[in-house]
This record gives sequence, C-alpha cells and structure tokens, in this order.
Amino acid sequence: MTSPYQVFVAALPDVCPADPHRMVFTADAGGRCEVFTWDARARRARQVTDSPGGTVHRAIDADGYVWWFEEDAAERGRWWFRHFDGGPRLPGLPGAPAGRPSGLAVTPGGTVAAALATGRRTVVLMGRRGRAPREVLSTTGPCRLGGVTPDGSLIALASSAEDGAAVTVVEPGGRVVATLPGPDLLEPGRTGARLWCQGFSPRAGHRELLLVRDLGDRYALATWTPAEGLRTHHGFTCDTEISARWYPDTREVLVRQDRHGRSLLHRVDLDGRRREAVPTPPGSVLDAAPRDDGAVDYLWTDTARPPAPHATDGIALPPPGPAVVVPGRHTDLWTPTGEGRVHTLLSLPEPAGRTAPPPAVFLIHGGPADHDRDAYDATVHSLVASGYAVVRVNYRGSTGYGPHWRRAFPAGVGHTQVDDLAAVRADLVARGLIAGDASALWGVSWGAYLVLLALGTRAGLWRAGVAVKPVADWVAAHRTTTPALRALDVRLFGGTPDEVPERYARSSPLSYVAAVTAPLLVVGAAHDTKCPPGQIRSYLAALADAGVPHEAMWLDTGHDGYDGATHVAVLRRSLRFLRDRLPEPARSAPGRPPAPAGGPRSR
Repeated sequence: MTSPYQVFVAALPDVCPADPHRMVFTADAGGRCEVFTWDARARRARQVTDSPGGTVHRAIDADGYVWWFEEDAAERGRWWFRHFDGGPRLPGLPGAPAGRPSGLAVTPGGTVAAALATGRRTVVLMGRRGRAPREVLSTTGPCRLGGVTPDGSLIALASSAEDGAAVTVVEPGGRVVATLPGPDLLEPGRTGARLWCQGFSPRAGHRELLLVRDLGDRYALATWTPAEGLRTHHGFTCDTEISARWYPDTREVLVRQDRHGRSLLHRVDLDGRRREAVPTPPGSVLDAAPRDDGAVDYLWTDTARPPAPHATDGIALPPPGPAVVVPGRHTDLWTPTGEGRVHTLLSLPEPAGRTAPPPAVFLIHGGPADHDRDAYDATVHSLVASGYAVVRVNYRGSTGYGPHWRRAFPAGVGHTQVDDLAAVRADLVARGLIAGDASALWGVSWGAYLVLLALGTRAGLWRAGVAVKPVADWVAAHRTTTPALRALDVRLFGGTPDEVPERYARSSPLSYVAAVTAPLLVVGAAHDTKCPPGQIRSYLAALADAGVPHEAMWLDTGHDGYDGATHVAVLRRSLRFLRDRLPEPARSAPGRPPAPAGGPRSR
C-alpha cells in the first residue's frame, strides 16, 4: 500500500442558522482530522484548527462563530472559538474544567450550553460565548447534552435508553422539570420503556422535545412538552432502529431507519399522520439533515465508495475527497441458525487467476449495539485489495434488525456472538466461498473483545487474530473504565462483578487464555479510558505465561483518535501480521484506501 491516505468523518457539515452558505466541517489535513470552514458562495474552504492529535468536535452558531474542542492524548480538553471570517482564537467557556466533550449547543440568542465528563462526574454548564459559565448541575451518572430550547429555558440531558431517567429535562437554574420515561412506563413486566433523546424543535417559541421509543417489537416517534407530557405517535412505527431530526419550521420529522445493513429516509408529518419516502441510492446514509425549504442534505456511501455529500437544493457542499472504488465483489449472505438468520456483508477479491477459495478475515464490529453497514471501510478496502475475503457479521446484539435481535444473548455475553461467527464461517466454507483452513479474526474495541473470546473458546477455527483496544479482563475493565461503560456492563451482566462474579468470569477472555493456540496481535492505547491499558497488560502477561505466540503494539493515544497516521500504522502492522500467518492470497488492484477518522464510538 502506498500514500496518499485520506481521513474522513461520517457527518455532514454544520450549517450556520443565520446563513446557510456558511458551514463548518471536519476533513483531512495531512493525515489528521481538522476543522474547516466552507463558504458555499465562494466555494472556498479554510482550515481552522491544527492540532497534533487532530480535531473532530465542532459547531457553528447563528453569529457565525466556529467552535471546536481541543483535547490532549487522554481526550480531555476545552472548547474554543473564532469567527467564520477569521480573527483571534479565544476560549469558549473560560474557567470551565477540562474534560471529555458530552455535547454543545448555542441558541439563536447566544446562550451556550455544554456538558463535560470530568472523571466520574458529568458537569452541565450554561453561559455566554467567551464568558465564564455557571454550573447548572453535576451528576454522577453518565449523560450527554440532548438539546436546548431556542429560548434557552429548558435543557435536555440524555442518559442510557434503558434507564428510568433516560431523559431529564431541567431549567437553567437546575430544577428538574421532567424525568422520562416516567413511572407509568416502568411498571413491572411492561415493555417499551426505552427512550432516545433526539432534540428540541428549532422553531421559535416552541418547547417540544423529539424522542424515539422502543415499543417492545417496533420503534416509534414520541414527543414531550411541558403542557402535554410524553406522547407516543403510533401512526409511524418501524421494525428496526431509527433516529430522527426536526424539519426547521414545521412539525415534520426526517427519520433515518437502519435496516439490514442499509439506510432508508422517511419524511413524517406528526400532525397529518403521513409519511413519504425520501429517495436515496441503495447503501448507507451516515448523516442527513433537512433544510428550511424541505430539501435534504445527506452523506451517502456503500462498500465500494467512500462517503460523499449530496445536496438536493443546489447549495454547494464541501467537495468529497478523491474518487475511490473498492475492488472485488460485494454481496449479502444470510445464514440460517436455530435462533434466526444471521446477516453477513461479504466482500470477495477479484479472482486474479485464483481457483481455490480465498483466505478470509472476519472484521468484527464494535458496540455491541451497533452494526456493520453497506458502507465504505478503509480496512475492508485494504484487505480486499490485498487478496483476502472480508466477512462482516451482524451477530445477535447488533442494531438494524429489530428489538428482539438487539436483546438476544441466550448463550451469555460474548458467547452468543461467537456462536454466530462460527455459524457464518461454517456456512461460507460449505458454500466454497472462503478457504476452510485460512480464517482470521480482526476487531476493534468490543469487536476486539470477541476476537479474544473466540480464539479462547473456538481455538480450532481461527488461524490468527488481531485485537485492537480490546476488553480482555471484564472485572478489571469494569473497575477502571468510564461511568457510562460500567453502567452498560451492569445491564449486560445483570449486576456488578461483586454481585454476579461467575457471569463476568465466564465471558472474560482472560478465563480462556490458556486455550488460545492461534498467533495473536494485540494493540493497546496508553491513554484509553474505555478499554483501559492495565487489563490489556494483564492479558498479555497471561499469554506469555501460557506460551501463546503473540505480538503487542502500543499507541500513545486514547480510545478514539483523529490522527490518520496512527490508523495507518495499525493497519500496516496488522496486514503484515496476517500476511505471515495466512496463505498468500491473490492480490487485486492496490487502490488508495483512506484511513478512517476516529476510533469506535462505543465499547
């Protein structure tokens, strides 16, 4: 593989509320993610940030000021701003504590709200741009800023959708106005209590909050107002996961549905109880935003092509990077099992004179509440161009297949997913699509956890493994990770390690380290707060004690990163590792795969 590498971010530009021709976006700058402005009238971009580790969090307010979050290697930092047209770089909220960003919002009147995760607490702040903020509240539970009303009179804080306080609405003085879903939806045995916060209506004078509700077997839109409380809109439901955004000046909503690895867009009229499809090509919509005139901007991709912005109203969006097409054949496969059909996205290399099935790399997604999409992935590109088949399995627990699939863990945490990986491998081998003796595993975060667990519990199936920033010891990871992930652990296992120690032990890769036989590359990050380095070092020591062949690579980063050079270094090291342990594949055209921006968003 040769340069140049490009980074990309799976999000549309942020648009100035007062001037839609002024935008801010994140793009490649010498192999790092940095913030740029885009003047659609002049069709001109200007770089705003230049951070050694890259920058990804950004916003633009109605006065034309560009905001960005500048953080260190441990992913702690502060908000800064400067005007769209240039000028000095100034602290956005002087005096605010350093922390991890958990949301920023600026009202049309200039009120700023921000949430910062500081250690084991989340602090919510309000103030004016460039002035010292005041603390609205501080909470020990994990949360993010879910939105602010246009007049700044209400703030929505979003926690886990499973919590009784999935959404908390507070006043600027800290008084709690509502806790959602509330006791009526939390009665014993009642399903459909989960709520996801989608933000307040942007219409002036309105204080209506948009939500998504789990009905138990489907998902529906819901709204909340101080006068009406929580209201579910049963006129529009979907069988798989959805997210939603308000249209600017109406009670219409743009809904993005994730379904079977692809995306659908719907325009929904809450008053008229009508919906219509918003046409998009087959593939994945990574982000979508409605405009004042009803047009929609969306960021589209499929497995063969990197994300590119599409505008339906003629306003020029920042141009995409260089044209790239992933070689090979990209298709879908459904594997029947006793628990239902497992969906796989399969990318096969060009034959290049090959007669035998190719060696395969199972690229395992993180989450677990996430899914592999028909979307561009630089790792898929590199592997297919190197002659490997790439197998992306949406195992049980993945999103995009409905509430029942997302909640299905019958064999326990991790083991259910490993069962699905093994079933898909057997199916592909039986169909003659991949080599029966040349399968490897590669995952990041939760996906890396499944790599370690699969190598320890199904040792005979896999020739090699690459685990990037894994959970290797559930107990140690739980005690040292972030509050949000500790809460996730409790939901997955039904308690803490002290309450259900046998469940943590049964699902921990450390319990099976002596059974690992395949060579393993483990990549850790020195400043990782999600999958902390201590538990990875313990696992590496156990591998050494057991005599398991392995290699280790350490990054001077946190869990998420915005420097393309780091991703390229991991990619190259991993490809060399697999090349030395799998049969030599037939190579496709090399291409020029970009390096993806940032790390996984969840463990």
